[in-house]
Amino acid sequence: MKEITLLREIGMIARALDSISNIEFKEFDLTKGQYLYVVRICEQPGIIQEKLADLIKVDRTTAARAIAKLEKSNFIEKRNDEFNKKIKKLYPTNKALAIYPSILNEHKHSENTAMLGFSEEEKAQLATAFNKMRKNIEKDWETVKRGKKRNY
Repeated sequence: MKEITLLREIGMIARALDSISNIEFKEFDLTKGQYLYVVRICEQPGIIQEKLADLIKVDRTTAARAIAKLEKSNFIEKRNDEFNKKIKKLYPTNKALAIYPSILNEHKHSENTAMLGFSEEEKAQLATAFNKMRKNIEKDWETVKRGKKRNY
């Protein structure tokens, strides 16, 4: 399989799963992609915005917009760091914590569906390969994020 074909397949899978999640999470009043932020903040209460953006692989402006909307919708709250008042930490509200299990269930269902017919060995191989791919891509992502161009 050619590399470009592999990346297209990965992209189609990612977009399909994101689309499904966005449709299913409308019932919780979450708009496009907000579930990603809710999950990460529930998993890491007190995370700072920059770290959250890095985890989700979005730019700071995109993260700031999503966080502002989630705060306005009462899914998250910002609190000052106890030592440095300039640092704002992000915490889930009871509203976010209430829907967190549903989001996890949707993720688990999607993963189980995606892995139908795969042996445990194949799943482990895929996990290793995707982890390696992510680490490879993160190098370019960091470069481009800092305003530099990649060498083709």
